[in-house]
Amino acid sequence: MITRVTTITTVTAIPTATSMADGFRPGALYRLLAWLSPSYPVGAFSYSHGIEWAVETGDIASLGSLTDWLEVVLRHGSGLADATFFAHAHRAVAAGDLAALTEVAELAVAFQPSKERRLETTAQGNAFMMATEAAWPAAPLALVRQAWDGPVAYPVAVGAATAAHDIDLAMALHAYLHAVAANLVSAAVRLVPLGQTDGQRALSALEPILEATAEAALRTSLEDLGGHALRSDLASMRHETQYTRLFRS
Repeated sequence: MITRVTTITTVTAIPTATSMADGFRPGALYRLLAWLSPSYPVGAFSYSHGIEWAVETGDIASLGSLTDWLEVVLRHGSGLADATFFAHAHRAVAAGDLAALTEVAELAVAFQPSKERRLETTAQGNAFMMATEAAWPAAPLALVRQAWDGPVAYPVAVGAATAAHDIDLAMALHAYLHAVAANLVSAAVRLVPLGQTDGQRALSALEPILEATAEAALRTSLEDLGGHALRSDLASMRHETQYTRLFRS
């Protein structure tokens, strides 16, 4: 008697990261990580957004006062304004709407409350455009140059680039706001000074604030845009004549 043994091999399909995260595109994430990295050549490290003056006057002297300051800036000041400009630029490029892109590009520059804040956004915006056009070209990005012949504000540049590369608006906006907040926290860590762990505590505390700011920006029209982070705006003006300084703003 011959006994035959049959071996059955079972293959279990393991879901990939792409299938587990609906809509996830590795290329989009890669670009966001590259463009919003501190190593991207926009010079973000050289701007404090008025924090240097706030430290000089004692408005920012601890982890608590830093997070309070940044919450106001992000919710009620340039954080919300820039996030709104980002969203409108993204939508304009995605739709190929030159008129809308011209409007947001012009307003984003005009909205700056001081000479140094204008420098901060346009120097970074122009540098971002140059680097991205050279290393990550995409035909829709040319719409920015067609719509606007002046200096490009940083949120408009990044918003336009993410749309040109078909990156989801909400994901791109959250990444952009995190990068902005991280840069401001980094400036404060050097200026107060704070420890590196306190810097991470600040970023952790700002997470829900950044989420709320992004959500607000996605539903804010340019006509409704405003701001009341007055002390931050004044700090950027006072910084222009600050005697000893490390930062350009």
